[in-house]
Amino acid sequence: MKEQKQNPNLISAEDIAKIEKTLLAQKKQIMNDLKNISGKDSHESDNIGAKFPEYGYKVDENVQEISDYSTNLATEKIFESTLKDIENTLDRIKKGTYGTCKYCKKPIFPKRLIARPTASSCIECKTELQEND
Repeated sequence: MKEQKQNPNLISAEDIAKIEKTLLAQKKQIMNDLKNISGKDSHESDNIGAKFPEYGYKVDENVQEISDYSTNLATEKIFESTLKDIENTLDRIKKGTYGTCKYCKKPIFPKRLIARPTASSCIECKTELQEND
């Protein structure tokens, strides 16, 4: 039986499966990490946000609370952005559009996808977008 050569410009199904498995594990980890720094807002029933730590009433404790809360807010924002990227990527995998640039519709090089699995654009389009910002 003749072995079929893979196009080096297209990502393999095997690599996509590995990326999907990695993204699902990252998603689970981020969800757990978010639970550790987030909680329901007692003032708004449908709002979940960074927890405000309560260490005590001394000035140094209050300063630490504010510092930790600010860190939690920034971390929460990063986690949520990363989750959104992961979910969009998993959706593209499911739809069969993973590995195609959303701008020019050309294949994204496998090396780029392996290095940055959530990439949705090829290097050329990403470069052009950054230059126009």
